Amino acid sequence: MHTLAEQFRHVHGKARPLISVCFYGLAASLASVGFQLSINAIYHWFFKGPSQGAFWQFAWISFAVIVVASLLTGWLLYSFCPTAAGSGIPEAKLAFWKEFGYSSRRVAWVKFIAGAICIGGGQSLGREGPSVQLGSNLGSTLAGLLGVAKQNRRAANAAGAAAGLAAAFNAPLASVAFVLEEIIGDLNSRFLGGVLLASVIGAFVVHALIGAQPAFELATIAEPTWRAYLLMPLAAALAALVGIYFQRAALSLRRKTRASRFLPRWLHPLGGGLATWAIGIAVFAWTGKLGIFSLGYDDLSAALTEGIGWKLALLLLVGKFLATTLCYGLGGCGGIFSPNLFFGAMCGACVAGVGSQFLDLTPAGKILLAVGGMSACLGAVVQAPVTAILIIFEMTHQFALIPGLMIAGLVSQAIARKMNHANFYEEVLLDDGHKLEQLIPPRDLRSWQNLPVSAIAHFKPVVIDDTAEATLKELLLHHPYRQFPVMEHGRLKGFAVRTEIEAAIFEHRPVNLEPAVTCHPGDLIRECQKLMIESGSGMVVVTSAHGDHVLAVLTLHDLLRAQVAMSEREAGA
Repeated sequence: MHTLAEQFRHVHGKARPLISVCFYGLAASLASVGFQLSINAIYHWFFKGPSQGAFWQFAWISFAVIVVASLLTGWLLYSFCPTAAGSGIPEAKLAFWKEFGYSSRRVAWVKFIAGAICIGGGQSLGREGPSVQLGSNLGSTLAGLLGVAKQNRRAANAAGAAAGLAAAFNAPLASVAFVLEEIIGDLNSRFLGGVLLASVIGAFVVHALIGAQPAFELATIAEPTWRAYLLMPLAAALAALVGIYFQRAALSLRRKTRASRFLPRWLHPLGGGLATWAIGIAVFAWTGKLGIFSLGYDDLSAALTEGIGWKLALLLLVGKFLATTLCYGLGGCGGIFSPNLFFGAMCGACVAGVGSQFLDLTPAGKILLAVGGMSACLGAVVQAPVTAILIIFEMTHQFALIPGLMIAGLVSQAIARKMNHANFYEEVLLDDGHKLEQLIPPRDLRSWQNLPVSAIAHFKPVVIDDTAEATLKELLLHHPYRQFPVMEHGRLKGFAVRTEIEAAIFEHRPVNLEPAVTCHPGDLIRECQKLMIESGSGMVVVTSAHGDHVLAVLTLHDLLRAQVAMSEREAGA
């Protein structure tokens, strides 16, 4: 009996992580589906339904709704949880790496309510990013309720994020690829099993509650002709450029908004809402299309199934671009997945419309250009090519699109990596003061050695600029360091060893200096290691470009501490 009990406890202990992942995935996917249904209901009640009536009646209803929704969004975000603003994916990534998966319980309910009101209430933002943050936060919260310590919640964070995205897009494979590519940054992560299981649960939940249909309905299409493939690089390049300039414009406005003190922060989303209403109602009056408001999926689906003229596509592209830039930059609560899919589809439709004047494009060719544009635009912004290809395939269930999506991905990544140093989410983290090289550990020693020395140097060095005896005594009394950089007349003269300073004080003579080995903040760690070994001093001084100002020091102890920290963080991941 004792042996059987031990065996039962052993099996139960091994099964517990799997059971926990099932709980994380179930909670995250239910929240994601509820979030989607809430957005759709609000949008249907206040936009889609009233748009069938008289124009002026719809104009006033939509204006009142978007104003109230924007004010409520701002109040909820900046009264209860400012970190729930925006997409939510950078915050989920930050929680995964910096906080070991932990995030405050407040995030989930604020994100759910504010996001549903903001997006359903008309602002031109997406629901997929918020679904990721919702899922990751609920995973972390449930892990806490199950007794998991704060420093051990990365598995829960990743599983919840994957389930949330799988349920949002009805795309489990793409959600696995996205979490591994973007949040974890490692396709071979030890979290792969939990992420896969949670994504499957997310797919089952959305199938059970909404249905097994893809996000966008497409009739089965024939194999596109060579004419469409000939135009695909052009459509992908245009879509990638639109995505890149959207990233630059939206994040530039976000930086200016966060630095501004002209209005209270809770009023900022109102600016995005008013701009969206002005653009959206003008486009609606002209074309009868509601695509500027909210997700825009109705017009996007119509463009994929019924086709769309290039002039209308261009109008919708420009309007959606402006509205989304303003909504995101002014602090709305929503993501950028859906808008970028919209941008890309309209880019593809523009190329198809113009190209059909010169080439005989089949309906399948026009669809291929539209979905290729979707993949290229999203891929350029998130710089996750596997996700961009899989997400379009799973949203359409069309095998015939795969070759074109791969061409679009190649073009998109070539342009994006040439023009942007970081993807959308990484740039948000950088803007918020997080250094990626310090936040996310490298996967191996070579990667660590190729980081800039600024990632591990000590940026508050104790510098001697006065060699008077009293000053030196005070310095030795308060600082236990073995070596000190010495400045004279604003220039680095060398470094002084502690034993030499003590001898100079005792003998009442000037301090003898050793020549300093210097580098710049952007120099690689491996280069500085070599300098340190060759000099034998055990210290490298990090100076400004002209060498006239000491910025930091790098010692042998700093190198060892950084290597140990890297090993511990990799083990914790």
